[in-house]
Amino acid sequence: MESQAFTDSVMFERTFDEGMALVEETARYLDGRGRDEARFLPRKAAMLYAGESMRVTTRLMQAASWLLVQRAVRDGDMEAHAAQHERYRLGSKEICLGACADDVAVLPAQLCDLLVRSDNLYRRIARLDDVLFGAPLPPAPVVRAQQDALAEAFGAGS
Repeated sequence: MESQAFTDSVMFERTFDEGMALVEETARYLDGRGRDEARFLPRKAAMLYAGESMRVTTRLMQAASWLLVQRAVRDGDMEAHAAQHERYRLGSKEICLGACADDVAVLPAQLCDLLVRSDNLYRRIARLDDVLFGAPLPPAPVVRAQQDALAEAFGAGS
């Protein structure tokens, strides 16, 4: 699939609209009701809430950024070849696609719903990114070692 054909498609419009609506919905939840719900969680669940709300935020920031770049290409504000540069590709895959070590069922239902929906959107955009621009190279061993060290330091590996 060619980038211009995709950005001119109904599929792009739907994905763009869905992504931006999910960003807005998530922001409203996390700044309002979610903040209130988090106050009443037991300590361990509150820590899980903090981590998973960061994950959903990261997913949506990455998705929105990618979608905005594609729209800029469609609108002629950016050259298509520039959008292929690594800096404009979908990022943070290890965080966004990583599984939570704990059971998220202890979290508020609306956050769990946002986690599932943001994961679905992120995975769909990751597939589109790979189809349009090719699969990215795996992280360099030094980067991988640093990511592993961070994961271990913050308990993601346990």
